[in-house]
Amino acid sequence: MTHTNTSLSRMPNPADFVPELNDISAALFRATGNRSVPRTTMSLVHLRAGQIVGNTYLTVLNTGFLRKAGESEERITAVSSWQDAPWFTAAERAALALVEATLQPAPHGRERVPDELYAEVAAHYDEKALATLTIAIGQINFFIALAVIGKPQPVGSLADEQWG
Repeated sequence: MTHTNTSLSRMPNPADFVPELNDISAALFRATGNRSVPRTTMSLVHLRAGQIVGNTYLTVLNTGFLRKAGESEERITAVSSWQDAPWFTAAERAALALVEATLQPAPHGRERVPDELYAEVAAHYDEKALATLTIAIGQINFFIALAVIGKPQPVGSLADEQWG
């Protein structure tokens, strides 16, 4: 049985009501587009964030970005189980661990991002890259709210119609 959702989204495009959203979005993309962290790493981190929060829009969008970048299906599929997958570099693993620590509740009595994890990430990224990666995690957190509340139509490209 095939279920077809004819509605594009749960709500209209928020930028139609708050046009400053476009400026915020553009500024975040400029801030993370400084090439200090590979774009592939950013998409892996954003895909993992979408998986963690269980959002189809974010997972489809970032899977599309990775495919367009030429990433293998094995790497894309294995993002959800990256800890034991052989296809990720140490730097990518550190970035994936950081987004998981940021988005998931901390174990009782512990910090979300313990010093050991921070040191691991800092071993792979210089200060500019670490700041950029941190902003990229903040960027996806910003878009998580729009995605889970507004429920835009899953798309493979930002150029596609997302909002109804």
